[in-house]
Amino acid sequence: MNPMIHFIKQLSGKIGPNLYTSVLSQRDAGQVAYIRQLQRELKKENVLEVPLSQLKVVVFDIETTGFYPNKGDRVLSIGAIKVIGDKVLEGETFYTLIQSDQGPSKEIEELTGIKAIDLKEAPLIESVLIQFFQFIKGSTLVAHHANHERNFMQHVTWSVLKTRFEQRIVDTKFLTQIVVPEINLITLDECCIHFGIEIKQRHHALHDAHATAELWAANIRAITKLGYENLKDVYTHIASLR
Repeated sequence: MNPMIHFIKQLSGKIGPNLYTSVLSQRDAGQVAYIRQLQRELKKENVLEVPLSQLKVVVFDIETTGFYPNKGDRVLSIGAIKVIGDKVLEGETFYTLIQSDQGPSKEIEELTGIKAIDLKEAPLIESVLIQFFQFIKGSTLVAHHANHERNFMQHVTWSVLKTRFEQRIVDTKFLTQIVVPEINLITLDECCIHFGIEIKQRHHALHDAHATAELWAANIRAITKLGYENLKDVYTHIASLR
């Protein structure tokens, strides 16, 4: 698919059965209405032509129990940090675990450090989603290998809030493809090693989000030097390579 069209139509995907139990309060229902209005307003914005030096994004990462939300895998934690242009806003962060009576598998516990007892004391999923939407507001989202984040956010937003997840998500690979076309950088570890970025704690949602934000910022600086002014330039170039 044409990358520009892919960017604009990144909302497609199957929504599986409701695997979350959610009881929204009247106050929560009002906040969900606000989120739906925000989603409608997002469709009117054209971030493709915003200068890269002024582009506001929220870089985020999620830790999950697996890869398939439609088959019962759940979101364990969400981490995010704001970036304007190539400036990572260190004080503008979001992080939380998500309440669950069922702990992760031993393998996931060893990978993420998240234990069953941590999840029992964490906030409810509906509260987390509302707080996350309030944090990101109208910002474009950025993630590394964004399909993973997109699939889970689409699933959980519909399952819990009964509203579609329509936030734009840009994958970091679209910039690295241009900045280092001769190297097939795939994993976050590979990208961070190449750009000299430290990951303080791998598979921790906030630390991974911070590393991805540094990766995004480094690529914004590099791609600006190459003469690209906005995301429209980026996607037009990628489309020309197809």
